[in-house]
Order: sequence, then structure tokens, then C-alpha cells
Amino acid sequence: MTPRALDVGLIWFFFLLNGGYLLLSLIAFRDVYAHLKRSLYGGHSHFARSPLTPPVSIIVPAHNEEVGIALTTGNLLHLDYMRYEVVVVNDGSKDGTLAALKEAFDLELRPEPPDPGLPTKPVRAVYRSRRHHNLVVVDKENGGKADALNAGLNAAVHPYFCCVDADVILEADALQRVVRPILESEVRVIAVGGIIRVANGCRVEKGRVTEVELSANPLVMFQIIEYFRAFLCGRTGFSRLNALMIISGAFGVFERDLVVEAGGYRVGTVGEDMDLVTRLHARMRRAGEKDYKVAFVPDPVCWTEAPSTASVLSRQRRRWHRGLLETMSANRGMLFNPRFGWIGLFSVPFHLLLEGWGVLLELLGYCVFAWSWSRGAVDADFMIAFICVSFFAGATLSLFGVLLGEMTPRPYPKVRHWIALCAYALLENFGYRQWTSMLRLWGLVDHLRGASGWGVMTRTGLGRRP
Repeated sequence: MTPRALDVGLIWFFFLLNGGYLLLSLIAFRDVYAHLKRSLYGGHSHFARSPLTPPVSIIVPAHNEEVGIALTTGNLLHLDYMRYEVVVVNDGSKDGTLAALKEAFDLELRPEPPDPGLPTKPVRAVYRSRRHHNLVVVDKENGGKADALNAGLNAAVHPYFCCVDADVILEADALQRVVRPILESEVRVIAVGGIIRVANGCRVEKGRVTEVELSANPLVMFQIIEYFRAFLCGRTGFSRLNALMIISGAFGVFERDLVVEAGGYRVGTVGEDMDLVTRLHARMRRAGEKDYKVAFVPDPVCWTEAPSTASVLSRQRRRWHRGLLETMSANRGMLFNPRFGWIGLFSVPFHLLLEGWGVLLELLGYCVFAWSWSRGAVDADFMIAFICVSFFAGATLSLFGVLLGEMTPRPYPKVRHWIALCAYALLENFGYRQWTSMLRLWGLVDHLRGASGWGVMTRTGLGRRP
């Protein structure tokens, strides 16, 4: 391939990727605006208290979460929802996770074992709280997050389950908001996801975010921009096309029986959340069922602790990209397959070719343009114009995400917050985005060499405000 042909190919890749995101953003703006307009009339509390509202089992996989597990569990036990249970799965923690739960919630042994419907690592004991009738704790040998979720599914008793990470805090009305599409939709809703917000810097008191604030850590600030862009621009747009392939493992609701029939979470992948949603799409389509939906709603707020150091963020992003490629490789038969609708024709190609392997072209582009510039093979005016367009496209998408984020519940309340968010939306194009592209490339290499494992994810705990 000649350098000229490679330059043209890279330009086309740039326009396809950014054009796809722009299309999703425009769809998302229309959808978010319409959703929030409907929400003005409220009605969520009626859903929470209606006898027709389905009960939900909240499953919390926990491995070495001593620093925050009591806070998260206490938060979940005080949601504004009539019928639900909390199932915490201690996945072979080596720290004081189980001891912290025993001390905080007065656990007692429960004699009956959970239903062994899905294969998991051996369960050592099952506990029930004396203080909270709807709290169950499963203590099992370590098997990874997917295995812990399957153990939680075995212990769950309700028709829907909500998977929640052990480092999150839910708004009091988050569960009633995320269940609402299941009750209102004219078609079967098999899964729903809500927005994840970054809690670093916020004031947390008694398991609730009482003051929304920004972090002083630049790494965290860049992640706030990314979360807004990914959830509100990307996932809302894919949801509108019924082509959403990921419900975040930090906060999502699913039909329990359907997931169990599909074999539960697949052990051995680090992208178990995306893998499950993709398999559910494939299962429904192969069964000839098209009248179903995997939905995303922008207002049920789930707060999480974002990585605050470069080393932890690096491990997270490499794992995310490896999980994306694992899922796409396992479901490559859906690529450009019209049988799967927008999933096969748009979502899988977008994630596999542009997001997954596209990082090679993105980083190659920097090298090729630099080489072409040094040899005078690229016109200077064209080079400057392309760099400006590239910067403008990235900044526009990020600012669009910030705008949508400020339209949703619990916005950042002060003018200085807006100024800071807009500034970081511009600054991420100078170094941060290139660094995260390198991490994605590293994740691609990890995938090709068959790497496994999650890596150590250090947490400081949401109950501590810097």
C-alpha cells in the first residue's frame, strides 16, 4: 500500500468513526430530551409502590472490598422501592470483606443452600441479616466476577435482578427509574441500564451523595468527560436503534430466567457485561423474536469511584478493551449479518472494526502523518486543516456529552463546574486521548497473546472526601 493510499484510508477511518459518534449524539439528544420531558410529570413513586411493579434482586459481587462494602450495602438497603432483596456475594476475599458485613449487619447462618442452577465455585456458607430481612450474603470460593454473579443468581428469588458493583452508590429512586421502561414499553424489555456518574470529589454521608462536586484530580476530570460522552451520547443512541450491546456491570437490570436459560454470565472473560448482552441479543434473534428491547435510561443515577492514579486507570482500560475484543471475537458471526438487524449491520461493525481494531489505524495515523510531513508528502495547509477538524470533532462530541450530562438529574450546580468541564473537554485532545489510545492498543496486544485476569484495582472508598 502506498503512503498516499494509506493517508486516504486513515482519513476515511476518521470520518467514519466521528461521523458514527455524531449520528449517535444527535439521536441521543432527541431521545434524552424526550425522556426528561416525560419525567417532568413524575410518577416514579407510584411505580415503586404499585403491586404490579416486579420485585428485584440486587446482586453485589465483592472481592477484597473491605474499605467500602458496608457503605454500599447500607445504601442499597435504603432504596425507595417496595419489594426487593440485596444479595452480596463474597467471592473468596482475602481481606476483611466478610467480617465487615458481619459486624455492620449482624449476620446469622442460613441452613438452606442456594439453588445450584448455574455451576459456580463451591459456596462455603449463606448468611441472612438479623437487622434487615432482605439482606442475604453468600460466601464462596474465589471464581471471578462472572462466577460470583452466577452464585448470586442462584441465591436470587425475584424475576428481575440488578447487578451492582461493590464500589457504587445508588440514588434513592434509581431502581424505580430503571424499572420504569419494563412497565411502560409496548414490547418485552429484557435488560435496562442506567447512567454511571463519577463520585470522586463529592460529599458522601451515610451512604448518600449529599453534595455534587468535582474532583481536583485531572485524571478523574477526564474520566467524567468520558463517562458523559460514552453513556449519554453512545449508549443512548445505540439504545434508540435497539442495538445496545452493553449494559454496564456497575448498574443494570435483567430478566433472571432469560439469563439463566442463556447459561448465566460466561466465566473466563473480563467483559462479562458486554458478553451477556450480546448473547441475549443473539438468543432472541435466533429464536425469531424481534419484538424485544435492550434499553438505556439517562436518569437513574449510579455513583462510582473512578481510578485516581495512572497505574489503576491503565489496568482498567486495558481490561475494558480486552473484554470488548473477546466479546466481538466470540460473536463474530453477527458481523454484517442482516438476521441480527441493527446489531449485525451497525453495532458489531462499529465496535469491532472502528473501536476494537481501529485503534491500530488511529495510532498508525499519527505515525504516517508525521512521516509524510517530514518527507514533504503532505501539503502543509491540508495537514493543518485536518488537525483542526480532528480537534474540533473530538471537542464537539465531548462538549455535547457535557451538555447532555447537565440536562440529567444531579447536575453539577455551580458555574465554575461548567467552566472546568468545558475546559477538560477541550484539553483531553492534547495528550490524554492519545495516552488512552495507547492503553487500548496495549489491551489489543493483551488479547492477542491470550492474557487473562483483572489486575489489582485499588480503592480508597467513597465515604472519604478528599
